[in-house]
Amino acid sequence: MMDSMDEKTTVGVTPWAGCVVVFLQSVSPSVNLLSIYKDPNGKFSVFKVLKLTLSDVIGYEGYEILKLHDADPALGVELKFTAMSPCRRFLESYACGLLRQALHQHSSRLLVRPEDVNIQMQLKAATHTLDHCLNDLECCLTYISTSQPVRLRDDEITQLEQALELSYACQTLRIKEVPNNCFLFQERVFGDRQLTPADQQRFAAHIGRDWKRVGRTLQKGCRALKGSAIDNLAYEYEREGLYEQAYQLLGRFIQSEGRNAKLGRIIGALEENKLTTIAEIMLDIKPKD
Repeated sequence: MMDSMDEKTTVGVTPWAGCVVVFLQSVSPSVNLLSIYKDPNGKFSVFKVLKLTLSDVIGYEGYEILKLHDADPALGVELKFTAMSPCRRFLESYACGLLRQALHQHSSRLLVRPEDVNIQMQLKAATHTLDHCLNDLECCLTYISTSQPVRLRDDEITQLEQALELSYACQTLRIKEVPNNCFLFQERVFGDRQLTPADQQRFAAHIGRDWKRVGRTLQKGCRALKGSAIDNLAYEYEREGLYEQAYQLLGRFIQSEGRNAKLGRIIGALEENKLTTIAEIMLDIKPKD
């Protein structure tokens, strides 16, 4: 039986490889992805978003990021594939929208607010625009395989890869060091405890229109908030206003989760939605002068 050419090669046969460039351009007036990447404070976050997105749709093997290009107004992401299978998975996820969905998810968590994420994408292999032939993946694979890498991985990418690995190692170490009855927020350890009526009131008084976003994060681990529960709360208490809607949300969470309705879960949900100021209020952290 002959080995599949997707993954294996025989003596004298060149391994399958190819390059493709994804161009990402923000269309939201308040967000410029290229500018965020050019900012030293944003470069690592953009790279992390790209790595998480690719690992979600492809996995971890058979490809690498070679370089990030300034293709003003777009950010160009040059990818090298060393096997056909991951390249095919990439094309399929691009064609069906899974790649865009993963990019949106990670961007809204690490870069900007969800409502500000609106990114246009274009895919090219050398001079061929693959968006025009996505209904023929074999044709796309042929174009990609004829676009061979002409450079090694950029030094900047190597440095970002090392920084990402180090951040994961430090994060794992910090998690191991935090006791079970505590949680980590902004590099500080806080004692965890059950939510109180005072917490409920403080949350409702400060969360405003963002209560729904926090609710959708909490619903991942709370059965009482799944399905249409959050929309039903919004409709039921619309006349009472945002305070009451937020108050009832946390009330449902506390009632459903019982002893597991912990402060750390609320802080985690706030942090995931970039609502760190509200988290600081919940923890009574005084602003620095």
